[in-house]
Amino acid sequence: MNLYKPTDENIWTGRESSKDLYVYQKVKQIDLEIQNIPVTANNSFILLGYECDEGVRRNGGRQGSGKGPQAARSQLAKLPHHLDESTAIFDAGNVVCLGDDMEKAQSVLAEKVTQVLNNKGMPLLLGGGHDIAYGHYNGIKKHIERDQKIGIINLDAHFDLRSNEIGNNSGTPFYQIAVECQDENPGFSYLCLGIRNDANDSILFQRAREWDVKYIEAELFHKENTSYVINKINEFCEELDFIYLTIDLDGFSSAFAPGVSAASPMGFSVDIALVAIHTIIATNKLISADVAELNPSYDRDDQTAKLAASLLHFIMHKVALL
Repeated sequence: MNLYKPTDENIWTGRESSKDLYVYQKVKQIDLEIQNIPVTANNSFILLGYECDEGVRRNGGRQGSGKGPQAARSQLAKLPHHLDESTAIFDAGNVVCLGDDMEKAQSVLAEKVTQVLNNKGMPLLLGGGHDIAYGHYNGIKKHIERDQKIGIINLDAHFDLRSNEIGNNSGTPFYQIAVECQDENPGFSYLCLGIRNDANDSILFQRAREWDVKYIEAELFHKENTSYVINKINEFCEELDFIYLTIDLDGFSSAFAPGVSAASPMGFSVDIALVAIHTIIATNKLISADVAELNPSYDRDDQTAKLAASLLHFIMHKVALL
């Protein structure tokens, strides 16, 4: 069985309209195995799913995130869009994890991300466990010039810097990236927003300090601290050529995101997340983004799927305004 498949076109439905008012009417299907992304006059956003729950299983989390991409699409389809005719949205299907071979799925994901970037599209990925980040980052890395600097900004409760001595999982992607960057120039640049003391042990904090990881703890990541958050993001982005944004939905409070692999009421709120995302986009350095850990099996009234969809909607519209 192929590890890549186009999306079921029936997922793209919504309110009936004779005009192009809703996302489902804007989206065009594309099969990356047989088609190239058409060149458009403006932005092209390419939706790509990562149907993989294996990393979460290995990490002892609640399984079900492999169904996240379709749940996010079904909610995104219903939203109105405000994009002009020259801005395109393509659904490029899903990379699928077969059995327990997460590493192969990550490799295929990297290939598809590189293909999208080489065709001048902006990848917007839908997870799937946060192991999506390892494949996503490597796809970006293969696209850019060797001396160009990529910064990773992660909205998350967790560093995901766990050692992979006993195997890779959804908690190891940035550890893997950091280790591979140790002998490379320009090295590892990583900023985490929303880190919680009750979600990371002392070894992870020590590792973050040793690798000069920048982070804002959850108690400082809130709307009343907006100026500090904006300054930290801009300071991090200043010396970088590109930003890869990854959003782990379990970083949000379970009041906003109950349908994740590791839910907690102690997470951050939507308002400060939107401030952070807008600030990143305003640098004009965002090259790619993903939303990870959506777990429909534990969602409530599709609340988390709607959050994922609205975050993707927000990113597309803010980027299109640049």
